[in-house]
Amino acid sequence: MTTNGASEHVVYTNKAQCRDCYRCVRVCPVKAIRMQDGQAYVEPSRCIACGTCVRECPQGAKAVRDDVEIARRLVSGHGRTAVSLAPSFAAAFPAWQHGRLVAALRRLGFDYVGETAIGAAHVAKATAEIVHRKSNRTHLCTACPAVVSYVERYRPNLVDALVPVVSPMLAHARHIHRTLGEKTRVVFIGPCVAKKLEAERPEHAGDVDCALTFTELQRWLEAEDIDLAACEESAFDEKPTGEAQLFPLEGGCVRTMGWSTDILDGRVLAISGVNEIDDAFAALEETAQPLVVEPLFCARGCVNGPGMTTERNTFSRRKRVLDYARKLDEATQDPPSADELATGFERLALNENQEISEEAIRNVLNKTGKGSEENQLNCGACGYSTCREKAIAVIRGLAEPEMCLPYMKRLAEQRVDRIIETSPNGIVILDERLQILGMNPAFRRYFHCTDTVCGRPISHLMDPEPFERLATGEEQLVERTVHHKKYDLVCHQVHYPLPEDKQYVGIFVNVTNTQSSQRKLDELRTQTVLQARELLNQQMNLAETVATALGESTARGEALLDRLMLLAEQQEQDDESAAAKAGEKWLRATYTSKPS
Repeated sequence: MTTNGASEHVVYTNKAQCRDCYRCVRVCPVKAIRMQDGQAYVEPSRCIACGTCVRECPQGAKAVRDDVEIARRLVSGHGRTAVSLAPSFAAAFPAWQHGRLVAALRRLGFDYVGETAIGAAHVAKATAEIVHRKSNRTHLCTACPAVVSYVERYRPNLVDALVPVVSPMLAHARHIHRTLGEKTRVVFIGPCVAKKLEAERPEHAGDVDCALTFTELQRWLEAEDIDLAACEESAFDEKPTGEAQLFPLEGGCVRTMGWSTDILDGRVLAISGVNEIDDAFAALEETAQPLVVEPLFCARGCVNGPGMTTERNTFSRRKRVLDYARKLDEATQDPPSADELATGFERLALNENQEISEEAIRNVLNKTGKGSEENQLNCGACGYSTCREKAIAVIRGLAEPEMCLPYMKRLAEQRVDRIIETSPNGIVILDERLQILGMNPAFRRYFHCTDTVCGRPISHLMDPEPFERLATGEEQLVERTVHHKKYDLVCHQVHYPLPEDKQYVGIFVNVTNTQSSQRKLDELRTQTVLQARELLNQQMNLAETVATALGESTARGEALLDRLMLLAEQQEQDDESAAAKAGEKWLRATYTSKPS
């Protein structure tokens, strides 16, 4: 069978919605979940498609392969298409919708609509004959495909106890092929996810072409815009015989066989749910006894299957089935031959026979701090019942060491402790009476103390006023810078409460060097301003002195120039006078020297 879903396997993980909560690991009855890099994957070789993880996943991360498109192609193709509707439909749909559902299925394109209970009646008859012939041994009824897969993979010692009769789904499919023709295509619809896996088994090839859940049917109806309220009442093409409609309930198969379903009947054991099945099978492996066991993997039976659409509780669903079964009329059918319902089962190896040494288990336990028995809490948070079981799963590659929540919590605490211990800031924690509970090395270094001060009031080391403000509820955060003169320490302090723990935290950031540097810078600035002012004064004085000196020098220069000019004028006058005298003398001499 081909698929159109996100995964070839029937059940798969939607990784976008998986939140690493390990719930699927906890609820999976066969531990078919593999954890890798914190992501949960379904391991096909281990999965029995019981659908427990689908029903229980709180995030909806586990999904069932959607085969609606296959069913669409079948009804739109050539030839006849039949639908086999599981008897638990009476639990999934209220009574007023039963006849309308048949009409809706015909609107979808089905040529034949019949109840799987027809096949259930055949299975009950064949099972009763086998039990009668071999009454001295244990018989496990095989109507539930999840139980069959569980026995084949995980209880191989009980494979021979499985009644070699097909399930009601396969019995009805073979009945359809016998009455309508071998080429008739068959689609099963019910609450069971394991039916998809059963339909794909090689030995069942050609019986069922597609298996849908009620959830898929509802999506299909919505996609085709088919409203059951708008559909007419219609009847099934065939009616089942006997009390086969009770097959979805505990004891339904035995009741249809005609046996007593008295819970105190020592010949019959009707059980449901993996816990009851495990206990019963463990007892059967220890002591074989003539007993007919009717096991249904889902608790309370098929009415609690993972493909159900109703939100009603299982007891309300059970009542719906009982009410529906009472209304049906008795019908007669030709039973099939024994060969037609015969099947076989096999022991499927899981490759878990490899030797796992005690040393390997101890190594895994030691990695998570569980080397000693007192540290093996067996809390089950990882999904495994015991720490040892989880260690074996780690060795087999199904689990990761980090799945241990106490281990991861311890690692987180160690990381927090390491951060606090290595923090360069001082950290102190006080109780509700402001007594010291603990401190880190930086705090001890800042305030020159040791762990001996634990239990003493914080006032022993400093002013408690910031913590007192928190204790009175005046403030929820106190932040300030304080100079602790006693310790020559300047701290920027942040104080806040831990209300749930009734504690108070103080964080001290040493800014002493920063404050000292700031003071030095301020002093340097002051000195620089003073020096600049002094230099300016000196420059102003120098300018004044220079100006005065220049003024005096200019005055002297002017006086000297005046004297020089005066001297020059006198010299000129003297020169003129001398020249005149010389001329006069020359003239006198000239004229006096001529003859008379």
